Amino acid sequence: MTAATVTTKSLSTPLHQPPRKKRLPAGRPREWYVSHNRRLKAMRLAIALLDTGVYQPSSAGNARIRTTAERLGIHRPSDATCRMVRALIRHGR
Repeated sequence: MTAATVTTKSLSTPLHQPPRKKRLPAGRPREWYVSHNRRLKAMRLAIALLDTGVYQPSSAGNARIRTTAERLGIHRPSDATCRMVRALIRHGR
């Protein structure tokens, strides 16, 4: 196997299984659920990027974040979620 073959195979398999989901509390405004889920997604993506060696927000472009989301089996993040991922990487130290 060549290095290119190994890299191609590792990109097609997910990094890990997604965590089990818990029910969210009832009775909150819809905006709360949207922002809560966006924060959770951004946090999962930031952790995955840090695990793969991306430590600078400038290295985490939208394309890289979206590729990581695809590898994790997460729906394609919006531009707002990508900005949040970079903010978490920037201020997470």
